[in-house]
Amino acid sequence: MPAIAPIGVRVDKYLDVPEAAKGPPIDPAKGYRTQKLGDGLFMVTDGSYQSMFMVYEQGVVVVDAPPSYAAHLPAAIAEITDRPITHVVYSHFHKDHIGGVRGLLRDHPIIVAQAETNRLLARAKDPDRPLATVTFDRSHRLAVGSQVLELSYREAAHAPGNIFIYAPKQKTLMIVDVVFPGWMPWRRLALAQNIPAYFAQVREIAGWDFETLVGGHVARAGTHADVEVQLAFMEDLKNAAAAALKKTTPGEGLDASDRANPWAVFDNYIDRVVIECVNQLAPKWSGKLAAFDVYIWDQCYAMEQSLRID
Repeated sequence: MPAIAPIGVRVDKYLDVPEAAKGPPIDPAKGYRTQKLGDGLFMVTDGSYQSMFMVYEQGVVVVDAPPSYAAHLPAAIAEITDRPITHVVYSHFHKDHIGGVRGLLRDHPIIVAQAETNRLLARAKDPDRPLATVTFDRSHRLAVGSQVLELSYREAAHAPGNIFIYAPKQKTLMIVDVVFPGWMPWRRLALAQNIPAYFAQVREIAGWDFETLVGGHVARAGTHADVEVQLAFMEDLKNAAAAALKKTTPGEGLDASDRANPWAVFDNYIDRVVIECVNQLAPKWSGKLAAFDVYIWDQCYAMEQSLRID
């Protein structure tokens, strides 16, 4: 077994977070930090979640409202301008990113989302996630005053309807739950619904012309170097899982009386593949990505399953 504790085993101490993964401190009295990304564009974060807002001549466009700090978004905006919120953009339908939007509706903003996001919100019937008033299929150019956000959609990777949000003047790209600057992706490749598409999106992001990446999570914004690091980890993960699948023999070492139980045979096989995968990755990556030890078992499991069935 690797030295890294497997899922379900309580540990006394997780691996320390590398300095490169940490962001500027959050003032506990405020509960958030605001960072200027360019002309009229700002990121807001509580150190775990991230959203954006863009100020233009007549108002403000908000992108996402995580419930963990959505109540502070009006104060964050008020530090910059007294203009009203005229638009809200949904990155995707997940509640942990847009479930705080009800507190921003005083001025009846236009809500913009990809069509699949709206379909899923209609199914959810969640009052905390009101339906969008403007939807699009593949692309939408949100031009307000002198400011522009270019919204575009590929295939579902992390989730259906999850869009690329690009501010060309500020050279800032926001794509949520795909790249985690300095950190291991959330478990099972951020719960990606389509792992091959998830890989394709990270490769595409690496080719975009941006200076700042807003990933929706962790304590700081990202750079091209962060994308390259995550892509390198993902390629190593794929190679390690593929090698482990090839090297591991189903049923090896299993009690003879259990071999008539195909679920037991397969469970034993999957576990040994994951162990081999973790052992291959730990020497190189355990000190490079924050929370490597927290989610590496999940990543190896998700990758081996994708290689077998996708």
